[in-house]
Amino acid sequence: MRKFLGFAACLACASLGPAASGQAGTSGRPPIDYSILHAQVILDHLGFSPGILDGREGQSLTAALKGFQISRGMPASGKLDPATLRALAPYASLRPVRKLTLDADTLKGPYVNPIPRDPEKQAKLPSLAYTRPLEKLAEMFHTTPEILVELNPGSRAIRPGAEFVFPNALPASRDYPADIKPEWRQTLNDLNVEAKVPEADHVVVDKSEKVLKVFDKQNRLVAQFSATMGSEHDPLPIGTWKINGADTNPKFHYNPKLFWDAKKGSDPAMLPPGPNGPVGVVWLDLSKEHYGIHGTPEPQTIGRTESHGCIRLTNWDAARLALMVKPGTEAVFQE
Repeated sequence: MRKFLGFAACLACASLGPAASGQAGTSGRPPIDYSILHAQVILDHLGFSPGILDGREGQSLTAALKGFQISRGMPASGKLDPATLRALAPYASLRPVRKLTLDADTLKGPYVNPIPRDPEKQAKLPSLAYTRPLEKLAEMFHTTPEILVELNPGSRAIRPGAEFVFPNALPASRDYPADIKPEWRQTLNDLNVEAKVPEADHVVVDKSEKVLKVFDKQNRLVAQFSATMGSEHDPLPIGTWKINGADTNPKFHYNPKLFWDAKKGSDPAMLPPGPNGPVGVVWLDLSKEHYGIHGTPEPQTIGRTESHGCIRLTNWDAARLALMVKPGTEAVFQE
């Protein structure tokens, strides 16, 4: 990786302080590897999502590399081998990090803190918004608050005019469809979702690989997202379904009868919209009753935990997928 990506990463990070020089990560993890972060940023831009941008190897990066390799007709090694480095080289000008100055609009709420765990109490809130600016900034740049702290060592106030370093998740285009609702346009902007996306002919949810694959009319793999799907209690419904449509910034009807782990005696509740809601920023309704593809308030758990049968993506990946599909798009769920 360092043969071509490392050089660019060093140039980009030379003046960023201790974290850029190899400061140890939190919780005993290795420090951020800027060469790996550079690869993650490129894959994220190309629509082969490595999950959170954290500069570390893992199953999501391996899956993203395999998807990228397959899309280029290469052996799916899942590794940053010489052939993959050459395939990524044309995109190496994308810097792994960007130093940006915060403004009031970026930091604008609303914020809700704390968010109670009980659905009946959540239903009384005006929204299930981000809890604090750091959480909003993390999702905006496709990472976690912990990674932002590592990238910006030392105490500093999150306020307009402050400079911070972020993974380079800025999209190439924000030219979103003219007919979308203003609040959805704002969400897409807040999540730095790429506007120029391929049109999906069908999607495949692969349980064994823990990914959602997007194919075009020529059956070419054009995008791939790490996903969480099903559990022992609520298995993935294997078969072929249709995407009925998208509900953006959705409310969520909590029905305890549909949740095996619901608190005994819980009542149904209508939960307000927000990125910290159970289905995140978008719900793609499926022809299989009670099932959908949706976002999540916990992006770091994607591919690592179980769901209540639905397919969960990070909020930014779910939003990007929503731009690719339309009512009637086929969704194949397979083992």
